Amino acid sequence: MVVTQSSEVSRSFVSAQPSSEEAVPAEGTPGTRHAPRAAGLLGAVLVLLAVLVLSIGFGARQLSVGEVWQGLFDEGSAASTVVLDMRLPRTLLGLLAGMALGVAGCVMQALTRNPLADPGLLGINAGASAAVATATAVLGMAAFESYVWFAMGGAAAVSVLVYVVGGGRGATPARLTLAGAALNAAFYSYVSAMMLLDGDSLEKMRFWTVGSLASAQTATWAGMLPFVAAGLLVALALARPLNALALGDDSARALGARPAQVRALALLAVTLLCGAATAACGPIVFVGLMVPHLVRSLTGPDLRWMLPYCAVLAPVLLLGADVLGRLLGSPGELQVGIVTAVLGGPFFLYFVRRVRMVRV
Repeated sequence: MVVTQSSEVSRSFVSAQPSSEEAVPAEGTPGTRHAPRAAGLLGAVLVLLAVLVLSIGFGARQLSVGEVWQGLFDEGSAASTVVLDMRLPRTLLGLLAGMALGVAGCVMQALTRNPLADPGLLGINAGASAAVATATAVLGMAAFESYVWFAMGGAAAVSVLVYVVGGGRGATPARLTLAGAALNAAFYSYVSAMMLLDGDSLEKMRFWTVGSLASAQTATWAGMLPFVAAGLLVALALARPLNALALGDDSARALGARPAQVRALALLAVTLLCGAATAACGPIVFVGLMVPHLVRSLTGPDLRWMLPYCAVLAPVLLLGADVLGRLLGSPGELQVGIVTAVLGGPFFLYFVRRVRMVRV
């Protein structure tokens, strides 16, 4: 069996965490200190805008620039059905889902101090998936606005369960990680069993379980928006306390943070973000793992910059993968979950190879 040597993981990841000076910067810091990061964030926003245009303009059906423009503003045009009813909702759904997964992954890595953490690490995606599978197979629900509440309930229940099993107020990153891994395996086994035992559920959920934006509708992204907005606000508000928490509980308390409260609020943010994204798109993997690592190389470990960067660059990755899947699979399409897995697999292996491994 191959496991990561814990001391090496701890040193490699904690060394990337902010120092006390970064966690609580001194007053009167010159504005020029942040100018490169601000310029980089503006550049990332411009890249996101370009990807949004590509997502609306390109797909399995080829449309000219004029047809796309006409489809956006003329509901009676031949292209309006493709542009307004299919590509625009799909693009907005990818934007929200990317923000949710990227920020959730960043929060998870900071919370657990685990460089391999992603939104599925604590079993929250699995809990949401199990709740959606139950609503679909047992109650016959097929609309997002019906089962999103089940997804949020499943994500919240697993969050609380992980927090309790992980030690409650005395929870540590290692305990949270182990509890989440166990629950993750259990709930995904339950989802697989539900699909195998019920042929109708298998047919309804086979694309959803891979991770897809294909079923996007206006009601989907509009229903998802309040949950993502609330999760993003909570996550952004926790940037400074999470910076302090990276120094250890004792140092965090000395800096005025409350570790137990910070962890509980971080789990709430991840629940809102992952629950909404999983209900709308299915369990899309690797976005929450890759983006924080890429962002950390650009901004450093300060979460006050990492979180906004992740909120901008994660949709770039997700929508870019979706456009690529549509073009490569034409006249059909490759599901975005497949594309992100293909892109994320080599990245994951590369990162793991950078950490010293031992056999036991």
